[in-house]
Amino acid sequence: MPITISSGLAWVRRRAENVIAGLLGIMFVAFLLQIVFRYFLNFPIGWSSELSVIAWLYMTLLGSAFWLKESEEVRFDLISGSLGSRGRRVVGLIVAVCAVVLFSMAMPATWKYVTFMKVESTSYLNIRFDILYSVYLVFAAAIIVRYLWAIFSLLRGDAPEAVDITKASSGL
Repeated sequence: MPITISSGLAWVRRRAENVIAGLLGIMFVAFLLQIVFRYFLNFPIGWSSELSVIAWLYMTLLGSAFWLKESEEVRFDLISGSLGSRGRRVVGLIVAVCAVVLFSMAMPATWKYVTFMKVESTSYLNIRFDILYSVYLVFAAAIIVRYLWAIFSLLRGDAPEAVDITKASSGL
């Protein structure tokens, strides 16, 4: 990968990490406020729960689109893990093509749904749902770009790294 693209991706990952940390902080403060108001002041508030759900949604989608590395994603690699370099490349190519095709096919309907949801808003914070759901469009576009890059890399001859279940990052 060229240095400019690599440094650009590293910058995007750092900014995504900053946003995710901020959202986690917002979610934590909203959760604490909810506890204080409900149990100490006997005055339940709904907006804090709504804010926590929105922060969680944005953390999940933005994090998986811009911050999470390919090697850190949850995957079922029982078959591809037992294959050699060429087999992993073929399986990776099939998966990447399927992801690009399916997300691309879903994009027009997703766009219609998101733009349609401008008629609704959240109960407490009165944020229009089209604004809230627009993060999914960003997520889907980022996934399409990520897997297009994976297709390019796989066709160039780069094989996905072999799974090593003895490594700490393997999920064990």
